[in-house]
Amino acid sequence: MDKLTEKVIYQIQRDIFTDRDMANLIRESADSRYGLVKRARASQGIIRVKRGLYCLAPPYQRQTLNLYQLAQNIYGPSYVSMESALSYHGWIPEAVHSVTMACMKKSKDFVTPLGAFNFKRIPVTVFYSEVDRVSSDNGEAFLMAKPLKALADYVYARKQDWKGLDPVIKSLRIEPDSLEGVSKEELDSLHEAYQSKRVRRFIKGVKRGLKL
Repeated sequence: MDKLTEKVIYQIQRDIFTDRDMANLIRESADSRYGLVKRARASQGIIRVKRGLYCLAPPYQRQTLNLYQLAQNIYGPSYVSMESALSYHGWIPEAVHSVTMACMKKSKDFVTPLGAFNFKRIPVTVFYSEVDRVSSDNGEAFLMAKPLKALADYVYARKQDWKGLDPVIKSLRIEPDSLEGVSKEELDSLHEAYQSKRVRRFIKGVKRGLKL
């Protein structure tokens, strides 16, 4: 095992770490740290996710890496939303092959050795409305949109001109039973939070469709 991987395993409590973590761990010059990183990557001890962000390679990970948690380290502030959140909640049947996130900054995509991450900008004034903090198996946490919030973000980010439930059921194949627990209060909260006419029109259509 290379020197850097060994130090990370025994001295950093997380499998995800940054350049700053390594600077605190290894009190040497930036060139020396770069050399250690290069050797650790070559020996497949660590993976470079993006510039300044790394994780332990699978043989050395203490637990399976949570991609939702990783995503928030890639680009933030952000939370899991749209297709990924709908899949997480069991609202859509298809497997999602990239992680979809809502973010405060401009939209951006990342292709990493661990998969693709798509970040879509959502207006700041609605950012944390209807978003839950979820604990992962390793004790860390990530932010997850509730299903209706994920749908509203989807309509906003994908610029869908949906006026009710029919396109939700036909395009995303969401089962009508999934919508049974939706409350008027939740819909009212989202309607108030978004300034987007497209999203508000969609929420009004959902309320009509559910007779709320």
